[in-house]
Order: sequence, then C-alpha cells, then structure tokens
Amino acid sequence: MDLQLALIFLQQGIASGLVSGSVYALLALAIVIIFKTSEVPNFAQGEVFMAAGYIALYLFVFQQMPIWVVLPATLVAAFLAMALFRRIVLDQVAKSAKDLVYLVIATLGLSYVLKGLVRRTGFGDTPRSFPALVPTDSVMIGQASVTVLDLTILGTALAVMAAFFWMFNYTKIGRAMRAVGMNPKAAQLVGVDLGRCHMLIWGLSGVISAIAALLISPKILMTADMGSIVMLAFAAAIVGGFSSLPGAVVGGFVIGIVENLVGLFISSRAIVLAPFLAILLVLVIRPQGLFGGKLTIKKV
Repeated sequence: MDLQLALIFLQQGIASGLVSGSVYALLALAIVIIFKTSEVPNFAQGEVFMAAGYIALYLFVFQQMPIWVVLPATLVAAFLAMALFRRIVLDQVAKSAKDLVYLVIATLGLSYVLKGLVRRTGFGDTPRSFPALVPTDSVMIGQASVTVLDLTILGTALAVMAAFFWMFNYTKIGRAMRAVGMNPKAAQLVGVDLGRCHMLIWGLSGVISAIAALLISPKILMTADMGSIVMLAFAAAIVGGFSSLPGAVVGGFVIGIVENLVGLFISSRAIVLAPFLAILLVLVIRPQGLFGGKLTIKKV
C-alpha cells in the first residue's frame, strides 16, 4: 500500500468512524448514566433502541403519520416505557431483594420481553429499511467521502450530547441526578426525591436510545436483533470508563474509528474483533478506562 492510498484510507476511516462512533457514544451515554446513578448495567438498552426504531417505522411507514408527529411520539414512548419500568418493576424488585444482581436480571427480562413483542407483531420477521429523511448525496471532506445523511447523524448526535451535558451540569434536575450518583442517602436528606429522579434518569436513557435508533435506522437493515449493536456501546463505555459520562462519548468515537480503520487497513472480517482488542488494550494499560476514576474495591 503506497502512502497516498494510506492517507485516503486514514481520512475515510476517521470520517466514517466519527459517524458510527456518534451512535455508539449516544448508547454508551444512556448505559453509563444509569450505571452511574443506580449501579445497574442495563442489558435491555439495545432492545429499547430496537423497539424505538420499530415504533417509528410503524407510525411513519405503516400508518403514514407525518414525521413531526412520529419523532416526538417515539421519544415520548421510549421515555414512558423506561420510566415506568423503573417505577413499576425495578422498584418492586429492589424492595423484595436487596441484591443488585436481581435488578440486572430484571433488565435481561425486559430485553427478552421487548424482542418477543416485536417478533410477535410480525414486523421483526423481515429485514426492513427506514426511509432517509435527508438526502444521501455524497460530499467530499478532504479525500473522504461521506453523505449528507452522515453529516446529519454526526451533527444531531453532537447536539444531543451537548444538550445532555448542559442539562446534567447546569440545571437543577441535572444537579439532583449528579447528587444521586455521588451519594443517594445524602441527596435524599437535602430534599431530592430518589424515586422521581431515578424515573427521570431511566426515561432520559430511553430518549437517548430512541434518538440513536432514529439516526442510524436509515443506514442499516432493521431486524429484531438490531439491538446487538449495544455490545459496541458497552465496549465504548469500558474503554472510556464506566463511571465517566465524557469517557462514554470518547469511547464511542474511539470504537467507531478503530473498527473502520481495521476494516480498511486489515480486513472487513476483522471488524468484529476490533472493539474487543481495544478493550483488552485499555484494560491492560488503564483498567478503569481512559476517563475512569481511581479503582475501588467493594466487599461482596
């Protein structure tokens, strides 16, 4: 491979990696915000992403509703589903069993329920495509080729992440979420309603997952198994540091760029191995992740 071709591959890998990485970063953000405040890894995040995509597909394609109705309806459905799951299911599980492992099992149960519901409707039996809402014309940036849709995905994802970090750092409800993540008992003593705060956090994670689904669905074939993309989001969270929200974002972009560069420079067959090699490398050099805090040991 000559130098000129290597430079083209490098630019293309970074450009494509930023686009796919922005979706991984959104999903990683949704996972980390729950883990940071509840210490529960939500294994249903991928199925929430999948179900939101199918809700939008059903309303837009099969019911032919206008997109300005479909988008808010999908986000509201994702928010309510996750908030009510936290309130109705997880709160009851937490009352009957103090061990966090039962909460994790409950999220696994939600993942099977959502996947089963989509398959039960028949929509998940056939691969489907969500119509692109913006042009798919190619645009050259340097020597990399991207589409208007790619730029829309990246721009929207960055805007959503910026809005989330503003809310998390500068609003009253964001400060309450941070307090719950640092010390739930202390937060409750100063007047934070833990139940309401947890519902908002889980609902917000559902909204972020739904936005990721709406962005990436026009670029992929939709199936009931499309939620498996969440494995890349978990990889992003591990690389960035499971306790760090900025780390989740950086980890998403790292995973996206690494898998695209591996596909271009090595082989498309090696793409599936790239995230796990990135995880291994980070765990060896910095076990807590790139932005993770000091390692602590908990008695179990």
